Amino acid sequence: MHQNRDFGIKHIYTRKNHTCYGMGIGIMILDDVYPGFPGDVRNASAFPFPVQYDIVEGIDIKQLLWHEDKSPCLDPILKAAKRLERMGCRAIAAECGYFAYFQPEVTDCVDIPVFMSSLLQVPFIQQLIGPKKDVGILCYQKQFLTPAHLEKVGIVPDSNYIIAGASDDYGCTELDKLWSWEVRPEKPEAAYDIQEQQMVNACVDFCKTNPSIGAIMLECTGMQPFARAIQREVDLPVFSWGTILDYAYSVVAHRDYYGHV
Repeated sequence: MHQNRDFGIKHIYTRKNHTCYGMGIGIMILDDVYPGFPGDVRNASAFPFPVQYDIVEGIDIKQLLWHEDKSPCLDPILKAAKRLERMGCRAIAAECGYFAYFQPEVTDCVDIPVFMSSLLQVPFIQQLIGPKKDVGILCYQKQFLTPAHLEKVGIVPDSNYIIAGASDDYGCTELDKLWSWEVRPEKPEAAYDIQEQQMVNACVDFCKTNPSIGAIMLECTGMQPFARAIQREVDLPVFSWGTILDYAYSVVAHRDYYGHV
């Protein structure tokens, strides 16, 4: 991957209280056991840059989504963020778009860039497509994506976006088999081909029902493995956790340019 060292690095020094160097994105994940296909934030194998995980101890998907009172989540999340910062991570992210609820608090507690939700991209997308088109936000369960989640990542309420739930609107059962504490098996599992088809079907129907959609925003960690398949069918810009993590790394570890004139 790397043919030579960076000759711009001529001296090393200690950064704050960081213990490791050459780090990439620090990702906090829920204290929950379920697998992810390559491309899922929880699966480290597909990222072209270093990732460092930290578990938000004691907080599972039920507490993050289903519980109305989210205050018990805050302290474990802040502790995870601080551990990732001390480890030496150049930026912090999370594995689930619903972590949007804690974006302001995490940015206040660390001194590195924070990308707590894929939904941070929505205001940017709105600028890209203009006010006459809508951002189609496909989340896991629409019932749990509140105005507070949106406002905390800078989304103006009732602006040009439309929200649909892959589970509650489109019956994406493979997602439920991973994340719904009400129906998932003891050992969560999912079938790739079925999940891909369900995701594609959901997005195609979402766009047909709402022809004003000018771009798709995939909120959920488990959706981006299927982003390319979705894009082939809807022929629109598709944003996901994958696009924001690529962006996050590019701004904290900017690449050099090699070419000719």
